[in-house]
Amino acid sequence: MSNSFLSLDRRSLLKSAGGALLAGAVPFGGAFAQSSAPSTTPKKGGHLVLGVDNASTTDVLDPAAYFEIYAYVVGAQLFNTLIEIDDTGGLRPALAESWESRKGASEWVLRLRRGVTFHNGKTLTVADVIYSLNHHRGEKSKSAAKVYLDTVTELKETAPGELTIALSSGNADLPYLLADVHFGIGPDGEDFNKGIGTGAFILENFQPGVRTLTKRNPHYWDSTRGHVDTVETIAINDSTARIAALLSGKAHIVNRVAPRLLSRVSAAPDVKVHRSPDAAIYTFPGLANQAPFTSVDARLALKYAIDRQQILNSVLAGIGSVANDQPIVPSNRYYAADIPARPYDPDKAAFHWKKAGFEGNIVLSASDSGFPGAVDAAQLYQASAQKAGLPFEVDRVPADGYWDNVWLKKPLVASNWSTRPTADAILSLVFLSKAEWNESAWKNETFDQLVFAARAETDEAKRKQLYHDAQVLIADEGSEVIPVRADGLDGARSNVGGFTSVPGLALSGFRVAEKVWLES
Repeated sequence: MSNSFLSLDRRSLLKSAGGALLAGAVPFGGAFAQSSAPSTTPKKGGHLVLGVDNASTTDVLDPAAYFEIYAYVVGAQLFNTLIEIDDTGGLRPALAESWESRKGASEWVLRLRRGVTFHNGKTLTVADVIYSLNHHRGEKSKSAAKVYLDTVTELKETAPGELTIALSSGNADLPYLLADVHFGIGPDGEDFNKGIGTGAFILENFQPGVRTLTKRNPHYWDSTRGHVDTVETIAINDSTARIAALLSGKAHIVNRVAPRLLSRVSAAPDVKVHRSPDAAIYTFPGLANQAPFTSVDARLALKYAIDRQQILNSVLAGIGSVANDQPIVPSNRYYAADIPARPYDPDKAAFHWKKAGFEGNIVLSASDSGFPGAVDAAQLYQASAQKAGLPFEVDRVPADGYWDNVWLKKPLVASNWSTRPTADAILSLVFLSKAEWNESAWKNETFDQLVFAARAETDEAKRKQLYHDAQVLIADEGSEVIPVRADGLDGARSNVGGFTSVPGLALSGFRVAEKVWLES
């Protein structure tokens, strides 16, 4: 389930994005495919089958309630956002043709694309956009992206087709935040769970936790997208089953190829694997409002009690990198590389655990829904923690309903986050005190103020220092263990054209259905 760019106009935003993020996937030997679109002309027609994990019987079509990648991929077929992240990590116009900042980035003006229609035939207006963004605002909103709009003071139509967003303070990253998949645009006053959007595909059938069927939108505004006639998105939570579907040809594309299965996939002549470095962070958040995580010493004990290199080697087969309890990745310009690496140190773990004074057991609730290989990682964590004398247990829980029944509810769980396009995006979404998805329930006023200040800071050196200090606080005081960063691995049949890798976002930025075509 990160890069932040200072520039205040669209041209410089695009320019700076390219240098700050890895430009899509890169080839890593024969097993990996270069993810740029082939030179052949896109072909129309065919039935595309996607095998995607982290589906649940509790999934809904309302973008505000999307929890994981299955919902993201389905939602991206139905809804468009105002702006998109392109294949280099920059910005691409979508429902908004252009945008510009004013008043020190405390005001943004967006001009909507003309002639766009919803699946029900209604023409897109500013009122639709205001309704859709307000869907995430307000005290009663449970939207995961609510925090991104907390500083919005007014949404208004300032000219025909022109939306002005007023903020209480400057935010140079707002266009990147508006590209978040949760901000899908629907018709004014309509129920989002009907799936009526402006997307490349129209909803035919939705069976939560099972499959979704969509058909091509003949009136889609983007003539370069939407090539296949129909899309079937099948829920396949088991990693072995996804690979079996890919290898047998029952699925054209699957996400999250497990590193332990990579050699098997590599041997198949009709399959390609697309790899994106720094695609996700794997986390073990402990609820800071519950014992033992109320103690900073208990948190430090758990951070010293995990063998990060062992998890990288065993669970990820080395396809990733060791993390240092920092949510911002090395490809981000604000990554704090000078924070000392925290090694596996049983003596320090035992020291801090004794100092914490907690007498109960540590119980880690894990399912591979948390992240691929989470159960194996949990068992490795248990072994290394027990060597340090920590009373560590693993509770293996069901995959179905994991994000509703376990995450945010159990004291210690497994979780993951895709790399976000700005530093502010990941910090605001997961670590701010009032964030809806603050998975560790860690609340730190100093940290909050650092993030708020960095968001509005226009001096690059000062902004970098603010993000640096924020990362130090998370690493030293936060209630989240972040042991590894995982490279993204998506698998596709060789007859799939147009597959691209978007930095930090799986399956062609979740828009694989509208980007690809079938060669035969």
